[in-house]
Amino acid sequence: MNCRVGLVFLAAALWACTGRAQEWTRFRGPNGTGVGRATHLPARWTEADYHWKLRLPGVGYSSPVLWGERLFVTCADAGSGHWRMVCVDAAQGAIAWQKDFPLPFYPLNPNNTYATASAAVDAERVYVPRVEGRELCVTALAHDGRPAWEFNAGPFQTQHGLGHSPIRCGRLLILAVDQDLAGRLLALDAATGRQVWETPRRPGRADYSTPCLFQPEGGPPSLIFNSQEDGICAVAPETGQVEWSLERVLKLRSVSSPVVAGGLLISSCGSGAGGNYLVALRPPERPGGKPVVAYEVRRSAPYVPTSLAVDGLLFLWSDGGIVTCLDAPTGTVLWQERVGGNYFSSPVCADGKLYNISTTGEVVVLAAAREFKELGRNSLGERAEATPAIAEGQIFFRTLHYLVSVGARPDQAPLSTGAP
Repeated sequence: MNCRVGLVFLAAALWACTGRAQEWTRFRGPNGTGVGRATHLPARWTEADYHWKLRLPGVGYSSPVLWGERLFVTCADAGSGHWRMVCVDAAQGAIAWQKDFPLPFYPLNPNNTYATASAAVDAERVYVPRVEGRELCVTALAHDGRPAWEFNAGPFQTQHGLGHSPIRCGRLLILAVDQDLAGRLLALDAATGRQVWETPRRPGRADYSTPCLFQPEGGPPSLIFNSQEDGICAVAPETGQVEWSLERVLKLRSVSSPVVAGGLLISSCGSGAGGNYLVALRPPERPGGKPVVAYEVRRSAPYVPTSLAVDGLLFLWSDGGIVTCLDAPTGTVLWQERVGGNYFSSPVCADGKLYNISTTGEVVVLAAAREFKELGRNSLGERAEATPAIAEGQIFFRTLHYLVSVGARPDQAPLSTGAP
């Protein structure tokens, strides 16, 4: 790769991974930050305030992604034996089309479903992993539902089932296949499905972390991956070469995804039995350097929910409903409060508010601030584990059976923002 081509690729990778063109094109939106641009989002509402509520043709916990007014989400219908990609008109809340695939039955954790992996989307296609027989496939569909390509990623085996979500980066689709068997990091040509590179991963217990892009000052961007077996590592987007890694820093399974906060890389790990902890890693300052641990958090650290960084603050939302606000660069705890409930969803933020959904479907809204303030609580009416999406001035919630759109309509006064 010559220098000119390399620079073009890196610029495209940064643009595509950070999602500057659209708001919510992957799990947790722009570069996995969970931060949206919408304003005047409410903190309190009732079902009468919904823009729309749509029953899906199946169940699942995958998080919705959007391009323009097209919203994409997966679901599974065990009764008919189908796994489905569903395209929804985000303005009207109506199904535009659905594409059915055979639903294989394989071992699942009781908290998982056959439709938990979130899709990635760009201007031309939507991409999602699924299981076909005993193998992992990556399926790409055009925005009108026509098949674009399919890639067979080989044998797939996990204790808890599928929940691995891809991202778009430049011209590539990136997927971490961290499973019980020997896994690999995959880069596919997004237009054709052709494999561009792969990087081997050690076998062990499946990890479910979705990568993000890190842009160091004065250097090229790197893809950041988490796993128990391979630790935290940086990979060159265009070649798959491991640029640096810190092994054995995550001693338990990594389900949450890495985020960038205050120049640090934030990762966490844990297990259903506890022992969760968070690591803030300082990346190398120069090529060939070594990363170092800046600080750790071992009290009320999240296992499944991914952390959120905004305005120099780092918010940790634990599985057991304890929220901690840190000074991101130093790790100093500014406040820690119990909000109650249990959580598999990750928090998102827009308009100065944090939103997260408990497993019972209660949306807790907090101020994204240096002082704790609860702004509202709202029931979605049923179990939920998916992370909300923020786009088109709306916040979209996915429960086991439904999609819900909330936000102040142009023809009405804004709903309560939570201000006194």
